[in-house]
Order: sequence, then structure tokens, then C-alpha cells
Amino acid sequence: MSLLTIEGVWKNFHGHSVLRGIDLEVQPHEVVSLIGPSGSGKSTLLRCVNLLETVDDGSIHLDGQEITDPRVDADDVRKRLGIVFQAFNLFPHMTVLDNVTLAPRQVLKTPKAQAEEEARELLARFGLAAKAGAYPDQLSGGQQQRVAVIRALAMQPRLMLLDEVTSALDPELVLDVLGIIRELKESGMTMILTTHEMSFCRDISDTVCFLDGGVLVEKGSPEKIFASPEQPRTREFLRSVLDSGRL
Repeated sequence: MSLLTIEGVWKNFHGHSVLRGIDLEVQPHEVVSLIGPSGSGKSTLLRCVNLLETVDDGSIHLDGQEITDPRVDADDVRKRLGIVFQAFNLFPHMTVLDNVTLAPRQVLKTPKAQAEEEARELLARFGLAAKAGAYPDQLSGGQQQRVAVIRALAMQPRLMLLDEVTSALDPELVLDVLGIIRELKESGMTMILTTHEMSFCRDISDTVCFLDGGVLVEKGSPEKIFASPEQPRTREFLRSVLDSGRL
């Protein structure tokens, strides 16, 4: 059974359709990358999956449950989803350890000692054990984004949503964050990510989806999408990316 099923999802803002009948299935342990020009609907789709936006038509199922049913408790659904945005959104007045343990303690009611032990294990796993007592402004941008990913992982999500997590970073820090995403893939984490890092997308993805104008124009394996896309619009987009040096 698919872990996530998106069926005929439409989303409108001020009379403008930003998602137009999106259909997508995500299997357990699969990494799905969403690519496309700015404004194509990639981030909006992630926000709909996390119930930060209400769909206007269609449905989304997580583990067989229709999470877009208005009777569903959105906070309960979000316990099973981890989302990381472009901005780090760390609490500046809290240490790294406190940032990571806050949600498990308050939402999952994990005892403090257990939450801290599990947080320290995650920090060590991703090379930040020495930063547990540091504050966000004492970290580099890449370290802050790694903490944001770790904070999402601390909730033990079924699915990770990563929205352009490298776009706010200096180029030399991008590899720092891409490494953590690659490690997550190797550990079997199911992920949907939006990215402009085409070479990384081709390397890490099981499925690549090209969106344009709110439509899922084409999807397939990285080999198919990057080497022999079927749709003219996909070919045009990838040519423009190649010309800009991003592929």
C-alpha cells in the first residue's frame, strides 16, 4: 500500500488555481523530488500534504487515512509528518538540545530524560553532538538547517517534507545539508523534497516530478526525466537549467 496518495488535488488562491488536479503516489522508503520553475506549485503541494493549506478539491491519504477530511485532527496528522522549510525557524532563545526536544516533550509527552537521550543520539548521528548546548546564532547556516532537520526527525515521522532546504544557504554550506538528506535516504526515510539542485535530485531521487503552472506535467525515474523527457515543457525547463549551469 502507498504511504501517501494524492488524488485530484486542486488549490486556489484569490481565484487563481495554483494546483490543478495533482495525482501522485509515494511508496514507503521512496524519495520523490518535485522540480519546476518558481510558482509552479511545488511548495504549495507540500503545504497541502502537511495540512498547512486546505485543498479545494481532491483528497490526500496517509497510511490509508484520508487526512483532508475536515473531521480529521490536523495536529494528530502532523505528528506523523516532518516538514523543514527554507528558513530554519529555530527558537533563538533556546539551545540546540531544547529546540530538538521541545516537540517530543510537549506533543508526544516523551519524558525529558528520554527526549534528551534520543536528541543527543540524533545530534551525534549528524555530527552536531558538540553543539547541544549552543544557541542558533552560534551556528553556521548549514548547522542550523541540520538542526531543523534533526528537530523534525525527533518526532519519528512517517514522511519527511523538505522544501528547498538549501536555498537560503551559501554555496559552500549546501553540501553540508545535502549530506544529511542522503543519509536519511540510506536509512530508509520516505521523503518528498522540492529542490533546484538538479544534480543532487538526479542522484538521490527514486521518482522525479516536473510541475509547471500547477500541473504535474511529467513524472518518472531520474534517468527518464533527465535523459529522455517526453513532454516538450519538461525538455524546455531542463534546457534552461542546463544553460544556467545548475545541472
